[in-house]
Amino acid sequence: MKHKQKQKGFTLIELMIVVAIIGILAAIAIPSYQDYTARAQVSEAISLSTGFKAGLAEHFQATGTFSGLLITQVGSTISGKYVRTMALNNPRTLTVTIAATMKAAGSVASGLENKVLTIHTGDGGQTWVCGRALPGAGTTVETKHLPSGCK
Repeated sequence: MKHKQKQKGFTLIELMIVVAIIGILAAIAIPSYQDYTARAQVSEAISLSTGFKAGLAEHFQATGTFSGLLITQVGSTISGKYVRTMALNNPRTLTVTIAATMKAAGSVASGLENKVLTIHTGDGGQTWVCGRALPGAGTTVETKHLPSGCK
């Protein structure tokens, strides 16, 4: 009488199936993680803008206008780990745009290199919109990389 030996380990086909499943999961997860990382880096620009918003509000309360406003009047040059520069664009009576330029390749996620996120007010600083929420504002960051409040 012959005794059947119990199978020890996995067959080659079972291992190939496991490797294929891991490959499919990685193909889905890696791009999602990269987009998440990019959104986190762009959100730094929104955090840094709060310093400007406070200075802008103070200036507007004192003068009633943003016209002719220079960046040095509302704060010093601001940069961050992922943001190269923050600038004021087109200051007018009730409107001003804060433009945050991301750093170059190697410092930021792929697709964010030298891109610009704009944060705009049209009512003297009472409300602010960012990103693509304001058409034509100059945001060059792709929609998928914008934080949810800026889409």
